[in-house]
Amino acid sequence: MKELIELFTAFARVGVMTFGGGYAMLPILQRELVENRGWVEDEELMDYFAIGQCTPGIIAVNTATFIGQKRKGILGGIAASLGVVFPSLVIITLLAGLISNFAHLPWVKNAFAGIQVCVCVLIFNATVKLLKKAVIDRKTAGIFLLVLLGSTLLDLSPVVFVVLSAFAGIWLKGKEASA
Repeated sequence: MKELIELFTAFARVGVMTFGGGYAMLPILQRELVENRGWVEDEELMDYFAIGQCTPGIIAVNTATFIGQKRKGILGGIAASLGVVFPSLVIITLLAGLISNFAHLPWVKNAFAGIQVCVCVLIFNATVKLLKKAVIDRKTAGIFLLVLLGSTLLDLSPVVFVVLSAFAGIWLKGKEASA
């Protein structure tokens, strides 16, 4: 029971600090779950995040479910999922009544513009950290560049890029192992 409460509170901390959606959650997850708690490795977090993006539902909830399930089975998945959505549920309920009354004010618009910029920087920093661990050789650099170009130039679902990257990794790394 103690570990279920710990899962709930850890993901509630992540949930309360995440502004801007699932991608903005990545640096907070990385710090809280990899660096502070050691529950997952960077590579695992990237895998869970990629799978969370490809599966139906919210990336943050999917990722929390995967990590919670890894730690404590089905009940862990439920505790982590409830933890990550609980702060949003409370905050949105409180703000829903207030935001419509103040959204037209210039300082509120400016505050949201500043928050959006901050979220972009946080995502960028987390991406650079993860990139350093993911791009380890020419093959992974090639996959990275192809996905970067493809996602920039083509209007395809992220699922397509994840699946193609998985096949590329299997093929390239398998080719390396057999040589």
